[in-house]
Amino acid sequence: MSAPEHDLVVFGATSFVGRILCRRLLERFGVDRGLRWAIAGRSPERLADLAQALGAQASRLPRIVADAADAEALRRMCASTRVVVSTAGPYSLLGEPLVRACAESGTDYCDLTGEAPWIRRMISRYASAARSSGARIVHACGFDAIPSDLGVWFLQREAVRRLGTPCQRVKMRVRTLRGGVSGGTVASMMQVIEEVRRDPALRRELANPYALCPEDRRPSVRQPATRGPVFDTDFQSWTAPFVMAAINTRIVHRSHALSHWPWGEDFAYDEAILTGPGLRGRLRATAVTAGLAGFAMATALPPTRGLLRRFVVPKPGEGPSPEEQERGRFDLRFLGRTADGARLRVRVTGDRDPGYGSTAKMLAEAAACLAQDLSDAGAGGFWTPSTLMGERLLGRLREHAGLTFELED
Repeated sequence: MSAPEHDLVVFGATSFVGRILCRRLLERFGVDRGLRWAIAGRSPERLADLAQALGAQASRLPRIVADAADAEALRRMCASTRVVVSTAGPYSLLGEPLVRACAESGTDYCDLTGEAPWIRRMISRYASAARSSGARIVHACGFDAIPSDLGVWFLQREAVRRLGTPCQRVKMRVRTLRGGVSGGTVASMMQVIEEVRRDPALRRELANPYALCPEDRRPSVRQPATRGPVFDTDFQSWTAPFVMAAINTRIVHRSHALSHWPWGEDFAYDEAILTGPGLRGRLRATAVTAGLAGFAMATALPPTRGLLRRFVVPKPGEGPSPEEQERGRFDLRFLGRTADGARLRVRVTGDRDPGYGSTAKMLAEAAACLAQDLSDAGAGGFWTPSTLMGERLLGRLREHAGLTFELED
């Protein structure tokens, strides 16, 4: 069998995040500096416009026309490449045919989805096909959930090295989160809320911290969760719910389950936002909680959902400017505690807007890692970033994506 024409294809290249990802890949690899990559989307005109916007060098990028609903076009695209990286969301509306095509053809795949119910459906429907074909499928390769997944993995690795045992309890607290939001991200969040409104059973699934774990590897230990203002004595700060915890914690628990519980079946993990000490911190935590609840309620009701889409939230294709992405950053703090009370602290930071500038760099490195570093790692199936790419992805993120993973003094 002849080798595929491309190492990597960016599907959804003309989307808001897709354009940022393509610019990043062009900066890192040019057109042919060790990575043969192509752009794909449903509109040849928009692909041509993207190539022109990326500059003269990009005129040599191969272009593949494929619609998310065209199964035959997706199969041809998969046959042409070793890896597909998808930015075409909301994934619950547009993503399944491509996952199916990759799983059945043996093509590796990654994306940046944070839609936990959709991930669960893809695993249940296509895990067997991926195992048979050898396709390695890795969801959540952006801000949700690489910093959390690799952050916990890094902390536990250091705990074993330094303390001789993993941490039984880990907390992640968001210290700094500066960045904007795009229409595509808002559309994905609203789609999940709408699905929950239509299907009450989905609400129970979303509340299950082990929803993405294999059916035979779901511990019964109750997991902590921040649902309102709570004072955290370990950080001496009030905390509020973190919207990305709904996907990040599920990915962390799936990583633990896929690794056969190296941190113990009583491992506990949660995430929250630090809002500061004193009355001001408590008021901020209350405001964040109320804002999240209000957005969810407004999205769940058809009249207010329509008003949000028309007048409040950004439209698909809109998002933070390049300058706003440059000014963005994030700072996450992890605190681990062993069964005998020993503690370890880890800091994970990013130097760009978390959802776009930094996510594009993380997704680029995850896709390149799949294409270049893993010929000897991992059978076919549905993986997480840490369980498939681990140390190799960590090195790429540190060297090329502006992320730090470091122990705190």
